[in-house]
Amino acid sequence: MKKIAIYGKGGIGKSTTVSNVAAAMAALGLTVLQVGCDPKADSTRTLTGGENIATVLDTLRQNGDAALDDLVVKSSTGVLCVESGGPVPGVGCAGRGIITAFEKLEELDAYEVYKPDVVLYDVLGDVVCGGFAMPIRGGYADEVCIVTSGEMMALYAAANIAHAVKSFGKRGYASLRGLILNAKNIADEQELVDKAAAEIQTPVIYRLPRDPFVQQAEAQGKTVVEAFPACPMAAHYQSLAKLLLEGGEMR
Repeated sequence: MKKIAIYGKGGIGKSTTVSNVAAAMAALGLTVLQVGCDPKADSTRTLTGGENIATVLDTLRQNGDAALDDLVVKSSTGVLCVESGGPVPGVGCAGRGIITAFEKLEELDAYEVYKPDVVLYDVLGDVVCGGFAMPIRGGYADEVCIVTSGEMMALYAAANIAHAVKSFGKRGYASLRGLILNAKNIADEQELVDKAAAEIQTPVIYRLPRDPFVQQAEAQGKTVVEAFPACPMAAHYQSLAKLLLEGGEMR
C-alpha cells in the first residue's frame, strides 16, 4: 500500500491535483482511497459529481457512531472518498477533528476492509498543527508532496511544510518527496519555484501548466481525467500519477 500526503496552501489547487491524480490512478486499475483533511470538506467534490459527501465528524455528531458505509463513498471513477470534516464553526479545533477521523477509520479497519493500493491524503497546509501534521507523524503517509505556485505566500507555506516534514523525518516518519508546481502563470514563476526548491533542498518533481480544461471540468463537477480524458491536461495528471507510483521526478 503506497501512502502519499499532499500538502499545500489553501486555494493553490491541491484538491484539484489530488482528485485528478486519484482518478488517473483508479483508471490504471488500482484501488485508490482519497482522504480529505480540510474542514471545508471539498477535497472529493469533483469525484462525486460536484456534491459534498457526509463527513466523518458530521456523521459522528449526528449519529453518535458510524459504519464504514456511512463514511466511505465510491465515486463514478472508482475512487473511494472520505472527508474528515471539521468542528462546528467557532467551536472546537479542526486539527483535532482530523485526528478523530483518522482514529475512526482505523477503529473500523478501513484499510484492511478496502485494501487500497494507494492512499492519498489531501491536507491543508496553511498551518501544520498537531492534527494537520497527523499524516506526517502518525505513520499514515510514507511520503509528502507539496503543491505550490510561484506566489510568495504559496512558497512561504511550502517552506513551512517542508520544515515540518524534515523535522518529523528525523524520527523515521514520512519523507519529503518534492514540490509539484501548479502554475498560475505569474512573472518568472518557474525561476521563483526553482529558487525556493533549492532553498528547501528538495526537487520540483512535476510542473502542471495552467489549463482552462480544469475549470471546465470542475463546472461539471468532474475531474479533467473523467470529463476530458483525451486533452493534454489529462495527460499531465496521468503522467504525474505514474510518477508518484514509480518514483523519480519529471525530466
